[in-house]
Amino acid sequence: MIKLNLTTHNALKTEITCVPVFEDQNFNIEKLDINLEQTKALLKMLGFTGKRSTFQGITLADRFMVFYGLGKAEELKSHHIREVGAQLYAALLKYKCSNTSIIAPCMEDSQRSTDFAAELGFGMQLRSYAFRKYKTVQKEPFFDLESTTLIVSDEGAVQKNLAEKESIAQGMFLTRDLMHEPPNVLYPETFCERIEELKNLGVKVTILDDKKLESLGMNAILAVGQGSSHKPRVAIMEWNNGPSTEKPMAFVGKGVTFDTGGISLKPPAKMDEMKYDMTGAAVVTGLMKTLALRKATVNVVGLVGLAENSPDGNAYRPGDIIKTYSGQTIEVTNTDAEGRVVLSDVLNYAVKNYDPKCLVDLATLTGAIVIALGHEYAGLFSNDDTLAQQLNEVGTDLNEKVWRMPLCEAYDRLIDSKIADVNNCGPRQASSSTAAHFLQRFVEGKPWVHLDIAGTAWGEKAHPLSGHVAYGFGVQLLNEFVKRHYEAS
Repeated sequence: MIKLNLTTHNALKTEITCVPVFEDQNFNIEKLDINLEQTKALLKMLGFTGKRSTFQGITLADRFMVFYGLGKAEELKSHHIREVGAQLYAALLKYKCSNTSIIAPCMEDSQRSTDFAAELGFGMQLRSYAFRKYKTVQKEPFFDLESTTLIVSDEGAVQKNLAEKESIAQGMFLTRDLMHEPPNVLYPETFCERIEELKNLGVKVTILDDKKLESLGMNAILAVGQGSSHKPRVAIMEWNNGPSTEKPMAFVGKGVTFDTGGISLKPPAKMDEMKYDMTGAAVVTGLMKTLALRKATVNVVGLVGLAENSPDGNAYRPGDIIKTYSGQTIEVTNTDAEGRVVLSDVLNYAVKNYDPKCLVDLATLTGAIVIALGHEYAGLFSNDDTLAQQLNEVGTDLNEKVWRMPLCEAYDRLIDSKIADVNNCGPRQASSSTAAHFLQRFVEGKPWVHLDIAGTAWGEKAHPLSGHVAYGFGVQLLNEFVKRHYEAS
């Protein structure tokens, strides 16, 4: 992660100085010994208007300067600044210069100036992530901008704001690390080893291995993983820093470390991307790290169900009937609808053992949600209007957007089984909703939200805050959701 040094010294001399420009060409270079009107005229001649996320490098008075566009001041939001910071980091890489400084945007409102400076730095941090541990051959050395100096108006206030954002970035980086690991390296046992490292931050970690799962009657997650040599696990992470009498919030993540589809085998095209089918578990793990790093004053339990879905002579089959931890039975009609089967046991375990005030689960659950919402929104399903509204508002503010999708009795009836309590795969119609209804049958009426993140977890198009690596959608969203609505003040 790039190191951000802070100063209020506006005349700081560095090899590259970055200057913010609004679309009306409003910018301040008074202390840079550069003629303002001549600079404006030169930028105009070069066609640089200050449009958001555009950049122009020029040499002025023996100093190389990169002007970065912010667009119209009245339209500028925090998440826009974050993206500009990320794109500025990427733009600076091409100069391969380590001696840089960046003048943060200065607004009339001092609090807005502080927030924008921190968001700019946060965006740079998020974009500075790289996953290269398996690169052994390279045409030329990699260059990373290891540090830069932000020139701000209030050093102390920005530093305080940045400290929390760094905790978020660290949680997102853990999520990204887990997502990028290949499935021959990351499987249920080794995923648990990564989770165990959170003990160093004060998180209580409990691992339920396959023998313990069997003794508990968690047959659903065991069924999904029985075709693999890597046996299922449930990892439980507890962060208790709120009032001792307060019930915890529960976050549950789907952690299918590789999904072949099982006996209902997937087509080969893009099957390599099925290593990302554990993204829900990765997000919950990253969230727990963020909460611990910033010492959130809240009680939270994170549970992740980890399994590998493989075809084998011992794999579970279409036609099988499974008795779950809840006592309900599942008729399996498609072994590729395995994520909801895993979550059925983990959700019900959370309800019965932690009696949480609310449940939020995250899963790369259905391809249908990608068809419906693309890669811009996560699908949100809930039995609680307040929870749904809270998450929607936070998502809009942070640009980690969610869109509420419908639940209704007619959809619920589509997953009724003639020979068991529930069918794991209903008809193609409303398939994201029927998947959510399946999960709802295991939460026992608790206030609950299901986030189908199949579209937001990854995509072919580069993300402005991460480039061509996984972004880590959900860590920031859920951290802010906890902070804004549930954390003790």
